[in-house]
Formats: sequence, structure tokens, C-alpha cells
Amino acid sequence: MEYTNLGRTGLSVSRLCLGTMNFGPQTTEQDSFGIMDRALEHGLNFFDTANTYGQKQGEGITEQIIGRWFAQGGGRREKVVLATKVYGKMGDWPNERGLSARHIVRSCEDSLRRLQTDWIDLFQMHHVLRTTPWEEIWQAMEILVAQGKVLYVGSSNFAGWDLARAQESAAHRDFLGLVSEQCLYNLLTRHAELDLLPAAQHYGIGVIPWSPLHGGLLGGAIRKLAEGGAARTKGGRAADGLAEHRATIEAFEKLSADLGHDPANVALAWLLSRPGVTAPIIGPRTVEQLDAALGAFDVTFSDQVLNRLDELFPPIGNGGSSPEAWAW
Repeated sequence: MEYTNLGRTGLSVSRLCLGTMNFGPQTTEQDSFGIMDRALEHGLNFFDTANTYGQKQGEGITEQIIGRWFAQGGGRREKVVLATKVYGKMGDWPNERGLSARHIVRSCEDSLRRLQTDWIDLFQMHHVLRTTPWEEIWQAMEILVAQGKVLYVGSSNFAGWDLARAQESAAHRDFLGLVSEQCLYNLLTRHAELDLLPAAQHYGIGVIPWSPLHGGLLGGAIRKLAEGGAARTKGGRAADGLAEHRATIEAFEKLSADLGHDPANVALAWLLSRPGVTAPIIGPRTVEQLDAALGAFDVTFSDQVLNRLDELFPPIGNGGSSPEAWAW
């Protein structure tokens, strides 16, 4: 396993992050336990979850599964860098969502209980909420850090200017502020390159891309459909995406075959090669899918292949950050 620091911190995390959103809705508890055990066998120590995962409002099903896995002992909790989130709707009352100080503190306490742990390594805001002042957010986070319940704070689905506002506010309070940003970023969705990635690099914020395979489209979708698989791409947004990008996906799968690698691993390896990226989030539903994802570390790119990927999946405008992406 390869490791890197989480942003500008001294915390070492694996270069792949285990996403747990499938634990409960798609993957049984016992199979989820097996995936987490195998992750540790591989040296994968970075686990990501959220209080809303599990599809049952207010219950935190996925966090509960992870908590029961920790409770088995064997050093499981000590080995894991644990990330969870706050923001989403956890009940029908107005203060059971968002980023008020009340909800942040209450959500942390609830997550700790469900996860059966004394601390959260990375407490992430699941979305920006511009109607809550940063002074209030940071005051709540500072309390949790002072109590030892939270060690680091991260964000998810922020814009570049949200990162800047958050960090400038934290600096005025002599607080570390954000150390990571979890964003949508993959070959098919490169908006983050305009402002988010430059802002994150400027402030020393590690980038944790979610949906690195774009809902399965970059994971060999056409080949799997021909083989009778790829259930995720047979309907809904994924099916629409495949219809829109079919020619590109076909060319990408051919390029991957020519390289001798699975398309999913090529897509992951491309993200691993991007400046500022800490660890793409993988969401295996089986142990076999987890094992297969580690093949991303075997993929290397020549300049010619990187240029071909840019041809297939063009960056926005002229490429790179804004304003140069669209201006002189």
C-alpha cells in the first residue's frame, strides 16, 4: 500500500480511501466486516462514512455497522483513520440538519455513539451552508477538538471560494481549519480543476475525490453489459450517461485493454497522478472488488497516454485553472 500525508497535516493515510456508502443498503453487515478486514490486510487505513449513510433517516445504519466491526477489537479502531460527516437531514425537526453549532455538536456525539469510538479522526461538513457564519461553525469545531472528540476537520462539495472563506476565517481564530476536501472528480467530471484544486493546493487541503468511476461508467461498463453485468449502468443517471458518452467510453475501454489494465484501475490511477489528490474513494460491494482496485497502483502512464486521455476526456476550456481555462 502507498501512503501520503492528509493535506498539510502529519497524518498518514492510504492512497485509496475505503468508501462505506454501500454498507447496509447494498452489502450485508457480515460482508461489510469482510471488506473492512481485507482492507486492513492490504494496509488500507483510510475509511470514509457519513451519518446519513444507510438509507434510513436518522438511524446512521452504516456508522452502526462500522461501530460493531470496531467492537470486535483486535486493534481495528487504532489502525483506522476514520472519517465521517455532518450536515444531512437526521430527523424532521428544523435543527436536525445543517451546520449550526447545535447540530454539529449533537451530530458528533451521535456519530461517536454509533461508531463505538471515543474520537473521529476527520469530521467533514458534507456540504457548504452559506447561511451559517463561519464563526459559529469554527466555534463548534474548536469545542470538539478541545474535547478530543474530533482531531481534524474536512469539507465536502465545497467550491474553491468556500475553501478560501473557511480558511481565512479559521486563520483569524488561530485554528487549523480544513485539512481535506471531498469532491466529485474523475475523467468525465473535471470541473474541480478550475478553482477547487488550485485553492486546495494553496491552502494545503488534501483532495479526496468521490465517484472516481463516475457511477461505474469508467469501470468497464460496456464490456460488463456485454457480459450481462454492470447493473449500475442499466438504468437512471448511469444509463443516461452511457448513452451520452458511449463512443468515448468505448475508446477508453479499448485504450485500457491496450495498456493491459482494467478500465477502473486506469481511471483510479489517473486520479492518483493528479497534483493535490490525496486518495480517491472506492466503494467496493464485495471483497473481490476491493482486491481488484489495488491494481491501480500497477498502472503507469507515458506522456502519450496522458495526452490521449485528455483527448478522450477534454479538460474544461483550455485546460488548467481559471481564468486561463477560458481567457488569455
